[in-house]
Parts: sequence; C-alpha cells; structure tokens
Amino acid sequence: MISRLLAFLGRHIDRHLLAAIGALLLVGLITLYSASGESVPRIGAQLVNIVVALVVMWIAANVPPHYLQRLALPAYLALLLLLIGVWRYGEIINGARRWLHVGVIRFQPSEWMKVAVPLALAWYFDRYEAVLKLRDFAVAAVMLLVPVVLVARQPDLGTALIITAAGFYVIFLAGLSWKILVGVSVALGACLPLVWSLMHDYQRQRITTLLDPNQDPLGAGYHTIQATIALGSGGFFGKGWLNGTQSHLDFLPERSTDFVFAVFSEEFGLFGNLVLVTLFLFIIGRGLFITFNASTLFTRLLAGAITLTLFTYVFVNMGMVSGVLPVVGVPLPMISYGGSSLVSLLLGMGILMSIHTHKRLVKS
Repeated sequence: MISRLLAFLGRHIDRHLLAAIGALLLVGLITLYSASGESVPRIGAQLVNIVVALVVMWIAANVPPHYLQRLALPAYLALLLLLIGVWRYGEIINGARRWLHVGVIRFQPSEWMKVAVPLALAWYFDRYEAVLKLRDFAVAAVMLLVPVVLVARQPDLGTALIITAAGFYVIFLAGLSWKILVGVSVALGACLPLVWSLMHDYQRQRITTLLDPNQDPLGAGYHTIQATIALGSGGFFGKGWLNGTQSHLDFLPERSTDFVFAVFSEEFGLFGNLVLVTLFLFIIGRGLFITFNASTLFTRLLAGAITLTLFTYVFVNMGMVSGVLPVVGVPLPMISYGGSSLVSLLLGMGILMSIHTHKRLVKS
C-alpha cells in the first residue's frame, strides 16, 4: 500500500530536481530560523508555504505539456484582467498597490504572471513557428510589455524585472535577430533620460545609491552598507549558525526576505556560499538539459525561459545584496520567506518536470 502511494506521488517527478529543491528549502528554513530571531511561528508559516508550493509543483508535474499549451492564453488573459483589477481595486500596503482580495483569499497576481507570460509567448511562437516574421516578434513584445507596465505601476520594480526577463528569454530563444536586439538596445539607451524622468524618487535614489552608498549611510545606502558588512564579516567558514551579529543585533533590514543571503553569508561564510551556488547551478544545469531535450518548440521555449528566469532571480538577488546591483526587491529563490513567490517558483519547477517526464508522449 505504501509502495503504491509512493509510486503514485513519484509519478512525473524528476528526482534530481526534487533533491536539489529539497536541499535549498531545508537551507532556507535553517537560515530563516536565525534571520527571524528564532521565531517558531515564522518557521511554521513558511512550512505551510512550502507544503502548498510542493503540492502546486506536483500538480504541474502531472499535467502534460499539451494541456499547459491549451491553458496558456486563457491563463494569460485572466491574469491580465486581475492585474487591471489590482490597478483599480487592489489593497495598498507600504505605499504599493499589489494585492487583490477575492473572498477570504489575498494574493498577488503579478507573481503568477512570471509563469503566465512565458507560457503565452511560447504558445504564440509555437503556433506561428512555420511562418515567423518580424511582426510576430512585435506582437510578442506587446504581449510582454502590457503586464510589465501594469506591474511597474503598482509599483513593483523587482517583479516587473523578472516578468520582463522571463518574456525576453522566450522571444530571444524563438530566434530574435541579433541586429534587432542591438537596435532595440540602442533605442532603449536613447530613452534612458525619459525613463529616468518617469521613475519614482525612491527608484532614482536606489540607482544613485548603488554608485555611492556612503552618500546617505543612514538612509538609502543603509541596506547596501549593512549587507556588505555582513557578507564580508562571514569570512571563509562564517560565524556559525545563530551567531550572525548584523542580523541578531538588528542592523540588517529585510533579513528574512530580500536580504536573507546576507544572513546566510555571515553565518556560513564563503564555503556556505559555494555550496549554495552549487545547488542553484545544479538546478539551472538540469533545467538546460531538459530544455535541450524537449520535444517541441513550445516546451523548449518554456523550459528555457523557466530555467533562465531562475538564474535571473539568483543573479539579481545576490548582486543587490553584494552591492553590485540596485536594490529592487527580488527574493532569493527557495531561501527567502514568502508564499506567493515560492509557489510561482515551484510551479515553474513542476512545469520543467512535466516537460521532461512527458517528452516520450510527443514525437520530435
């Protein structure tokens, strides 16, 4: 009976991915316990988030890719309507309108857009694979820009960045010409003064603080300065679990979410960072392996976008904590506290598993 249950639960689950994901989730709980000041309720809440996310991952892994393809456009359109609902009726928390109440449930539609956008774009390019023209890439760009603009208006620069990256990876992998890419880059560079004028004051301050955090050490530069102190003070082997001074003496802000990597680095040092990066690289490598072996254009584009989006998460979070990128509010995957981002991340991992384990059902 137990063996049948385990066999049922293990269907379409990639054990390599699951092992690495499990290791990261365990590291996240250990780090969160220290970062939260040994708060048992916070750990309990994160355990609930993990269980929900794992269930979502299992469901996604057991949904064949051709069903995901059918759901791609309806999911995209539904979430687009929800983003418009957030813009009009969303709840304002800390000056940002990001949450939507539906009955007793409060959720963040922008988190689900991180998966819905690459799904919809992969569906679009797969549909017009035989006759792809420049106008198809233009349509895809519009499909990407509409949700990005809605999310950026909330404002939520970090989530808008991740959605942009997820959509761009699909467009690029679909065969976007380097000439077009260079032309767009030049055009965007020319538009930077306009973009700068449209940015919020706190967003401009994050950019200037990146160049010189010491210009406002007790204000805008505080996060970066304290995070880099924590990173450097960890040394090679770290100060030991629960012994991080920057976090336990309340110098480090947002230590359970955006800056949890600084807590981990201070307590486990460079050696711990190497282990953590190795786990992330393993998942990214496994994702690229699944991408290269996918059977259809839809699954290749989707798997590639999910994998590279995870890379973007890790790169941006570690970059902003170490002071080489602006602070944009991107969590460290499977380590930072939070439910919405964790569910969307493991949904992506479940889709990767589905693409890999169902590939024999589709002829290449």
